[in-house]
Amino acid sequence: MAELGRKRGERRDGSGLGSAVDFLLANARLVLGVGGAAALAIATLAVKRLIDRATSPRDEGDPKAEQKTLEESWQDLALIKATQNAPKRQRREDLSEPLLLPARLPVPEPTECSAPPETFQVEFGPQHCLTLQEKLLLHYSSHLAIPEEQVALVQQLARSICTELQNFLQTKCPELPFGSLFLSGPLLDGLGALAADHVDFMLPVVLDPGLWSLIPGEETVVRNPQYWMIKRTDLEYFPRGRSPWDRFIVGRYLSSNVLNETLHKMLVASINWPAIGSLLGSVIRPVVASEELKLEVKHDQVELSVTLFPVVEMEDKILLAAPPEGLVENLWLESFYKAEISKVKELDAGDCGARQYCIRILNGVCKSHPSLRKLSGSSLTHIVLHLSATVSDWAEGSLAARFQQVLEELVGYLEKGALPSYFNHKINLFCELSEEEIDEMGFMLYRAASEPELLLKEK
Repeated sequence: MAELGRKRGERRDGSGLGSAVDFLLANARLVLGVGGAAALAIATLAVKRLIDRATSPRDEGDPKAEQKTLEESWQDLALIKATQNAPKRQRREDLSEPLLLPARLPVPEPTECSAPPETFQVEFGPQHCLTLQEKLLLHYSSHLAIPEEQVALVQQLARSICTELQNFLQTKCPELPFGSLFLSGPLLDGLGALAADHVDFMLPVVLDPGLWSLIPGEETVVRNPQYWMIKRTDLEYFPRGRSPWDRFIVGRYLSSNVLNETLHKMLVASINWPAIGSLLGSVIRPVVASEELKLEVKHDQVELSVTLFPVVEMEDKILLAAPPEGLVENLWLESFYKAEISKVKELDAGDCGARQYCIRILNGVCKSHPSLRKLSGSSLTHIVLHLSATVSDWAEGSLAARFQQVLEELVGYLEKGALPSYFNHKINLFCELSEEEIDEMGFMLYRAASEPELLLKEK
């Protein structure tokens, strides 16, 4: 009986709150007008939901209740954010003027693009009549299409710098068997580049497989399957000095940090970049403060950022000298970039698909929203590859449907806090994101999954 009385009291409290809310909204309409009252109603509803969940008894041991908590929080935040763009009165005399509709009041979309009232046209403009498919293609052509002549200029400039760097390494370190430097990155591979402003230089580190072996990521100190170690083997029979790379060993492992530090000193102190830049009509400067191997290039027509990556290809693995932040020195990051590019292009060639368009648009909108910038192009590519395994229609006419579906898939992975690699399900591509970053992305994308146009707005 005591429990029943407690629940009745809670219902009375809830009823009292509801009455107060109704009274507040009724008076708000007189003061704020219909539009302002609607915006206030949305925010009040969201706050009331939060209060209801906080005061309502939770069924212990109910797994469904636990699973809904995060999703309900994202729903409430989406409602609260819907009021942020609502128009505000600046002066008391403005109350007599008609109020413009807010840009995104949660009302059903019209089924046809009919002639809207004048205030509606001012708020949305003619593009409101476009379908999502048309908006995506317009966004691609106006924001993501890079002029071919600019791409050609950047590639030519990068190749010239690459050749000069290769010549220097062969002269300075003839004893180190570096392979031929080559260019990489979205600008050259046609996947995800937003501007002609960045190129990667890949520097192959050629190892004798008889003297070196790979240690799987699960067996390393960080227990991360994406980070490997390269161990020097048979030191009893082939002592130090047998391999030219033995000078970079730390504790019997080839140290990515030591190799990067050596190359960093060369880039900063040993190479005559002013002379090379003068030959190429550019100004080239190494980035001294960066832990990465970076160059900044300024040309009359373009500005270019270059990142150098030592890379080991061994036992069908591609490993970059890109260790995680911290005190661990010997880790090498497994890269799936080459496999990603190859698989996406293979799938698109097989069905004339629009996967590359979809990835580039997604990458562009994520980079333009501060809360989504931690979503890498690689993560988005893996989501598209996962979806391609279950959905076969990727024709250009289905771009809008696939774009929205990828957003829904992304929200689902964020809810789980894990995105498995397409090529190795043991690897969680979200492992370096904090809970706060995941929540912030979830809040943004939960609403965007039902209104994808929100992501295409200028920021």
